[in-house]
Amino acid sequence: MKKAFLALLCLISGCASLAPPAAPKAYVFAYFTQNGEDGLHLAASDDGYRWDKLNGGGSYLTPKVGTSKLMRDPCIVRGPDGTYHMVWTSGWNENNIGYASSKDLVTWTEQKELKVMAHEPGVLNAWAPEITYDAKRGEFLIFWASTVPGKFPQTEGSSEERYNHRMYSTTTKDFVNFTPTKLFYDPGFSVIDATFLRANGRDYLLIKDETLKPPKKYLQVVDAESMQGPFGKPGAPITKPGLWVEGPTGLQIGADVIVYYDAYQSRRYGALRSRDLLNWEDVSDKMHFPDEGTPNRMRHGTVIEVPAALVSTLRAAQGGQQSR
Repeated sequence: MKKAFLALLCLISGCASLAPPAAPKAYVFAYFTQNGEDGLHLAASDDGYRWDKLNGGGSYLTPKVGTSKLMRDPCIVRGPDGTYHMVWTSGWNENNIGYASSKDLVTWTEQKELKVMAHEPGVLNAWAPEITYDAKRGEFLIFWASTVPGKFPQTEGSSEERYNHRMYSTTTKDFVNFTPTKLFYDPGFSVIDATFLRANGRDYLLIKDETLKPPKKYLQVVDAESMQGPFGKPGAPITKPGLWVEGPTGLQIGADVIVYYDAYQSRRYGALRSRDLLNWEDVSDKMHFPDEGTPNRMRHGTVIEVPAALVSTLRAAQGGQQSR
């Protein structure tokens, strides 16, 4: 009787639902500083515009895997059970990437070296890995940029030195067993720093055209029918011509879609805002990023939505812990 009365009351008053309000959300930015020697840094925001460094700007996790033992381009995704999974670039010229997980972004599991390109003896790199959860397939998708000399001869010499990147991928359900590495995305040019953007109920792929000759170095949006493709034709550049950028990451906050990027030549972070992913507004001047203009400035990071309670806990904590 009580449920029926409440339902009738809701109908009369015009309310949409008796469901409890959603838990408050906040945002975390995972990034590295300098060359990535000291590991994982985090910043937090309540609105996606003002970002404050956590842990006094200190590292939460020191890199231990890979020959170079770096932690560049950290990417974190929250799995369906609430566990945070992170991958990162562990060296400039290696065939592996790093992996670790955490329940609270403070205490991390033992780091693993994932030799995702070991099957290609001449591979030059495995850069900027991204991780996302594909709910339709019930698995995690990991993808990154690599150059395999001799492949894609039509674009050889278009990037710096011997580099001629394409995106490769693997999937896993348990981070113990991984599917064989495969070519993930080939737009017909040297491409790096691909990342998924969920906006208005659809998935998109953000990419960077790494072509140097002639210079491009801009970001584009690509339609994605699913996280495994097929992928559409890259749209028009969304960053300004002549502005070399990298490391796009984005999310939807209310009606707005915000894409952050590392303007590495200018040694600063920038941001774009859109509602239709066709018309973009530069909102860099509305942002506050920690340590801008200093050697400890944010570099190539990823942003995720998290429970506001987690951010409150991180802000109240006195310091980060290392791997258990």
